[in-house]
Amino acid sequence: MLKFRTINVDRDRELVLTFRRDSFVVSFGNGNDFHEEEYLEWLKEKQNENSTNFVLVLEEEAYIGQLELSIRQYDEKYIGYVHLYYLIPDKSGKGLGSELNTYAENFFKRHGVSEYHLRVSPTNTSALSFYRKLGLTVIGKELDGKVIRMRGQVSG
Repeated sequence: MLKFRTINVDRDRELVLTFRRDSFVVSFGNGNDFHEEEYLEWLKEKQNENSTNFVLVLEEEAYIGQLELSIRQYDEKYIGYVHLYYLIPDKSGKGLGSELNTYAENFFKRHGVSEYHLRVSPTNTSALSFYRKLGLTVIGKELDGKVIRMRGQVSG
């Protein structure tokens, strides 16, 4: 069973940078567009908002991932938004992503939203497959085709 611990940007700086940088490499083939200081500032700003939940994922006291969630407005309604689902490479494909998704859906339920979105690189075929397996559907391409926006329904 996974554990989730709220990120403290100052204490967890190197870990969150490592995880986020790796997510860029997995998604886009390199980390060239990842800007560390901008990300840390964004993370600090987001964490001060009421409707966010940014956590590190632990398995048996080892950090294996990161999850970044928020509630935001989209097309004149409030939705859940997954900024990041991340598991270290040797934990990917082992069914743990479903536990991250359950955690995310429970966060969204607590905030009274029934729909959530995320964006994924069209080249990240394993993530696309995972999201489809969860029941997410494609809304369309964004950022000049660099990402695909997907929509999911909060179960229950």
